[in-house]
This record gives sequence, structure tokens and C-alpha cells, in this order.
Amino acid sequence: MKGWKWWQKGLVGVVGVLVVAAAYIFWPQGVWPFVINLDDIAPPPGAYDATILRDEWGVPHIFGQTDADAAYGLAYAHAEDDFVTIQDTLLAANQLAGRVHGRDAAPIDYFVHLLRIWDTVNAHYATIAPEDRAILQAYADGINHYASLHEAEVLTADLFPLTGEDIAAANMLVVPVFFGLDTAVGNLFAGPPEDAPSGSSSCLLPPVCVDTAYGSNVFAISPARSANGETLLAINSHQPWSGPAAWYEAHLHSQEGLNVIGGLFPGSPLVILGHNEHLGWSFTVNHPDLVDTYRLEINPDNPDQYRFDGEWLDLDVRQVTLWVQIVGRLVIPVRQETLWSVYGPTVRQDHGTYALRYASMGDVNLLTQFRHMNKATNFAEWQTAMREGGLPMFNTGYADADGNIYYVYNARLPLRAEGYDWRGILPGNTSETLWTAYLPFDDLPQVLNPASGFVQNANSTPFQTTIGPENPAAVDYSPVFGIENFMTNRALQLLDLFTADQAITPEEFNTIKYNMGYHPESDVARVAEMLAANPPAGDENVAAAADLLADWDLQATPESEATAVIVMTFYYLNQSDAVDLNPSRLVGTEIPLAVAQDAFLQAVDWLVTHFGRVAVPWQEVNRLVRGSVDVGMGGGPDIIHAVYGQLQEDGRLHGFVGDSYVMLVQWDGDGRLTSQSIHQFGSATSHPESPHYADQAPLFANRQLKPVWLTEADIRAHLEREYRPGD
Repeated sequence: MKGWKWWQKGLVGVVGVLVVAAAYIFWPQGVWPFVINLDDIAPPPGAYDATILRDEWGVPHIFGQTDADAAYGLAYAHAEDDFVTIQDTLLAANQLAGRVHGRDAAPIDYFVHLLRIWDTVNAHYATIAPEDRAILQAYADGINHYASLHEAEVLTADLFPLTGEDIAAANMLVVPVFFGLDTAVGNLFAGPPEDAPSGSSSCLLPPVCVDTAYGSNVFAISPARSANGETLLAINSHQPWSGPAAWYEAHLHSQEGLNVIGGLFPGSPLVILGHNEHLGWSFTVNHPDLVDTYRLEINPDNPDQYRFDGEWLDLDVRQVTLWVQIVGRLVIPVRQETLWSVYGPTVRQDHGTYALRYASMGDVNLLTQFRHMNKATNFAEWQTAMREGGLPMFNTGYADADGNIYYVYNARLPLRAEGYDWRGILPGNTSETLWTAYLPFDDLPQVLNPASGFVQNANSTPFQTTIGPENPAAVDYSPVFGIENFMTNRALQLLDLFTADQAITPEEFNTIKYNMGYHPESDVARVAEMLAANPPAGDENVAAAADLLADWDLQATPESEATAVIVMTFYYLNQSDAVDLNPSRLVGTEIPLAVAQDAFLQAVDWLVTHFGRVAVPWQEVNRLVRGSVDVGMGGGPDIIHAVYGQLQEDGRLHGFVGDSYVMLVQWDGDGRLTSQSIHQFGSATSHPESPHYADQAPLFANRQLKPVWLTEADIRAHLEREYRPGD
């Protein structure tokens, strides 16, 4: 019996241990009582002086004594609206994504190790200007403060307390993803890079991939083109509607010169695009060649050496540990190798060892440039900020109260040796392929105050920014820079619309922004004409759909019935291996008639199956769905009013990317400022219970804007709530 009792006691003990272990493993991440202890991470009382004024749309207006105070208040306000996405951004930079989100997120942690982001931060953080380090730390403290008061929302205590270095690392991670560095790495893991098809995208970071294929618009007119001496700017970035690259609207004001409103991403301490009293700017994605891949020649007697300029050099080899969640709190260590060569991050695979080199590698000055842009008071100051080179890409448009308009093909363009195929795989054994300098900013393609009175870019070539002789000349730039020569439907439309109107009013400028037309030279117009003239054999539905295309005015308005036919035809063309289609660049694509006919038949079948007919108003198909809001829209792929949808089981398309945060800015002839904006959803990004979860969606779908308030008096006239962080 004694043995039995001992066994019983032992069993009870084992069961107890298992129960505790199971409780730990399966207890929600944010509330485990023995792990979370965040009471002490908030900054001490009085460390910052910030007040948050929420206007009637829930938009936060942050008033601080210093720039750092404003950043602290911004962090707290943004965390109130979207703490989970901010955490996801910071988890990635801190190599904790796999620990929290499991196997699919672990490549993010590897990517950070591979790029040695923390080596750069640790080595160069002290070189960042003191005022910018103060902003970074203040932003971190704002997030810490929110986390200390909302422990149940914390994804993992391992993320906290945050520091300024964490915010710097997160910002270093984002930009290379925009110019496709993650894709270049992912392609190396997918197989020999020589075998990767053109335009392939083996994204290494599925949870945080930034799909830049959907484009953006920026355009401006000067008093030379406006009806009454106005200067007008359209800020019209096309971003995902949710996630780490979705826009958030905020206003920052300090006694040190900040007074800027616009869009920013989770984890950003300053406005990325927007305007202050004096000037405004915006971006579209450009596609210069900023990433190079090299095949290394490995020493047959030592796999950790490579030949360079006739010598065998040692690879810097590290073994790193990735912590990967299996279930609940159960995580396992996974060992991975990361390498570094003279070129930069290096990957060893069965098919070879490859090095990567990319623009602005090791640069930590992005925030400094944005601070100077946010606080600039005139064109000279703003352009000086752009010359700093912290931002390695993006077409950039600008306008100001003095009537200046400007476009620059902003890029850190490597100065490369001629005679190599820089779009291919390069020899990694010679210093001839190791570039170390960039084309000076003042030599980039740019246009300042053209006689035409307008500039525009819609992810299109910089060589057709305006009309007339002031366009940059393509012959002045080597092909090794990879500068685009193509046009988009949006760019063709903008050029035609501005050319046709010599005296544009603010109302006409708004109408141009919401133009829903396809250009006669677009792929869409060409395919519609081709199918109307050569419809495939079929029943009366096929004939009816062809008739709709024959009568179509190329406008993707909410009421258009032909639009549903042609957009769904292009949906199926995009699924076809026979066509290399870019949904945001529907110009110049080779589309054989037979392939178009097959896609057309699939589109007809889809419409009949889900709607019982082919004559379906576009707004019945093209929907904005957010909580209880479900409204129809116009617009479509590669249209100035851009909307891209995901196909649902009920046959409808739910918008998920395209026009998102839109802002139209006006300075009248006397320099007086007014502006309007709209967000696709609202300010409360992750709180369905909030009145601001979808309050802007009906306006957005109806192509309407709301006022932007920049002065404290105007904000208080439309005030919903005033408080300090932690109240």
C-alpha cells in the first residue's frame, strides 16, 4: 500500500506539473500572470508634456511642448487605435515575430538577422542627431505607457520595454521591403535565381509583405495652370487598407516648429506624407534597380571562403537562433546560418552562394530626413532635407504656398560600372561590381515649376512628368540605373486631363482626382474593343456581354454595366500563365485574342453564376465592406480613382487596396491654406466597437472628402475629446 500511495502522490505531482504546463502553454499571450509585469515601463510622471485632441472624426491632433512630446503623444494615440499592428511591426524588428505568430512569421526574424539590422543600430545609433534620438525614445515611451495600462492587449511581454533603438530598427526594416529586398532574398530560397521568371515574387515575409504592385498617384498644379492663382496638390498613395503598410492620419504640433498633418504607418514617429502650413508632399513607388545579386566563387577547399580580386576572403559566418511558436506558449529553437561578405548579406544554398547589395545599406538617418521635411518652411529647406538621402526611393511630388510645384525621381542610384548585366546575376569575385557611391541628388530626373503649370506621376516614367521641353531626358541616364520608361493608364489620363484644361478650378482638380476612365491606349480599352469586334462563340449571355463592351464609354462608374464584364475579364487574364499582367500598369501588355476570349468567357460565366445576368451595375460587384458598412463603389484597376478587390465566395469583389488615405491641399493666391482628406475606413483601425471604425467609409465610397483642421481654434470647434496620455 505504501508503494501505491507513493505512486498516487507521484501521479498527482506529474498531473499537477502537466496542468501548470498546459495552463502556461495555452493561456492567452497577453494575460499570463506570472510573466507579464509591465507596471514599471511607463515613463515617470511629468517626463513628457502632450495633449491629445480628437476631432469629430476621431483624428488625433497631438500638441506637445517639444517634438519629442508630440511623438510620445502620437505613439499613445495610435496605440489606442491600432496597438496590435504597431506591435506586429515592432515584433518583426525585434526578431520576435516567429515566437508570437509561428512558423509563417519566422522568416521575418531571419531577415532581420540576415541584414544585421541590429549590428547597424548598435554601431550607429549614437550618430543619429540628439533631437531625433529623443523623438525615437519618446515614441517608444508612448507605446510603453499604453502597454503598461493595457496588459491584456500585449502580444508578448518580451517586446517590452521598448527603446528608441527598437523604433529605429523597425524603420530600417520597412524601406528595403518597399524596393523588393525581401523578394530578392526569397527568390534565392526558391531556387537558382537565374531560373526565377521575370517579375517573380517569392516574398520572404508573408505576414508583412508590402505589395507595391498597386501603384499611387501624386500631382500638382501651379498658379500658371489654375483658374484663380491657386496652387493645388493631390496626395493619393495606393496602399493596403489594413496591416503594417496601411495609412493612419494624425496631426503633430510642437513649440519647436512642428505643425504637420498627414499619413503615417504603424511605428512611425513622424508624418510620412502630408502638409504643414507652408508646403506639402507625397510619394509614389518607383522601381529603380536598387538591389544587386552576386554569385560568389567558393573555395573548393574551404566552404567559408570566397574569391575576391584574386584572394580568398573569409565569409563572416554566424549561427542564429529563431524562436518559433508551435502552439500557445510552446516555442522551439531553430538554428539558422547567416553570412556576410564584402557585398553585404549572403545566402548559401545547394545551388550556390549568393550575396546581396542594396541602396542605403547601413543608413540610419531616415527619421532625420523626415523631421526636416515635416518642419520645412519653404522649398529650399524641404529640398535640402531631400538631399540628405535617408529615403532611398519614391517618386516625390511637392507644392507650396509660394506657388512652387516640383517632382523628383528620388532614388539612391548606385554608380555602377558599365559592361555588366545589372539586372541579372553578377560576378561576385571582383571589386568592379562592388559599388560604393550614388548619383548625386541634383543629378536625378526632376522638374521644377514647368511652364505647363503641372507635374504628375502615377508609377510611370519620370521622362513624361509634364508636357513641353522641361521633362527630363532619358538619354541623360544610363540603363544601369533601371529607371522606368513605361506609362500607366493613370499617367496617360492625367497628362490628357491636365493638357485639356488651361485654367483648372479646385472643383475640377477634385474631379480629376476621382476620374474613373480608361485611356484609349490602355490594355483595357484595347481588349474591350477586340472582344466587341471578335466575341467568342457562345450563348445569348456572351453576345450581350460583347454588346456591353461595344457601347462602353471606358468609364468605370458605379452604374456602368460594361465595367463588371471587363474588370472580371482582366481578373481572369491576371490568373492566366499566358499573360504577364500588372494590374496597376495596364498599358502595353501583349494579350493574344484567344487568351482574351477565354478570360471573357470565364467572366461571363462568373456574372451569370453569381448575379443571374451579365448586365450588372459595377457598384453591385465592387464593394467596400467594413463592419456593418457594405457600400458599392466605382473605380477600378489602374484608374486614377484606383480600387482593387478580392474575389469573394458570393461573387462580389471586396476592396482591399488602392485609393486609401487621400488628401487634397490648396493654397489660394494669397497663400491661405485649406485641405480635405478621407480615409477608407476611419481612425479606429482595430476597434469595431468604435464609432470611428468605419465612419469615413460611406464618404470614401461616394468620393467625398472631409475637412482637415490644422489650427487649434478650428480643432476645438470640432472637438470630440481632449485628454492626456493615460487619462
